[in-house]
Amino acid sequence: MSTIVLAEDHPFVREGIRAYLQNNSVHKVIAECGDGRTAIDLVESHHPDVLIADLRMPGLDGLEVTRRVHKRYPKTAVIVLSMFASESFVTRAFEYGALAYVLKNADIDELNSAISSALRGEKYVSKGLKNASEREPVPPDRYELLTSREREVLQLIGEGFSDPEISDKLFISGRTVEKHRQHIIRKLELRNHADIVRYALQRGLVPLSVSKSKKTRDS
Repeated sequence: MSTIVLAEDHPFVREGIRAYLQNNSVHKVIAECGDGRTAIDLVESHHPDVLIADLRMPGLDGLEVTRRVHKRYPKTAVIVLSMFASESFVTRAFEYGALAYVLKNADIDELNSAISSALRGEKYVSKGLKNASEREPVPPDRYELLTSREREVLQLIGEGFSDPEISDKLFISGRTVEKHRQHIIRKLELRNHADIVRYALQRGLVPLSVSKSKKTRDS
């Protein structure tokens, strides 16, 4: 029986996936969470055979989680679960080390197929999406220029957190937060704070629910 860590920020979806796997497969969900940072911690604690990661989660998005897990725990196969069929997202997921990309509106049985393929070390994409050999090359991405810490700061800015809040969350000084902000602006060729927020939203780094709830708390 293979072991799975499930990272999905919508409890209803997470519960549905867990119930499906419990009733229709030999795979077992041994831990679950709703944000990217906790997903990495759970992989570190449990060393599962598979991580199923939602593309859009608070804390760290699914692509960054995929990149870090693939680098640190290469024996854990990563499956990205997403509502986005964009070629750029699919390509980045595989570039970052994912072995499967499954659309949320796909037949639920596809998830079983994706898990089986990933456990064999084979790549899997949802029906209707192009296979790796058919996808056009994606232009170089300036996001790749950011350090891991800068990516965390970028995401937290996009989620609406202030510099003092980011400082507390990441255990760094306000001065360091500002330095990271300036690096982000320079590397991504942006102009100001509003551009950073817009970039994070357009790239899909920030779940809309997080952005909306943050704005509600601040209003």
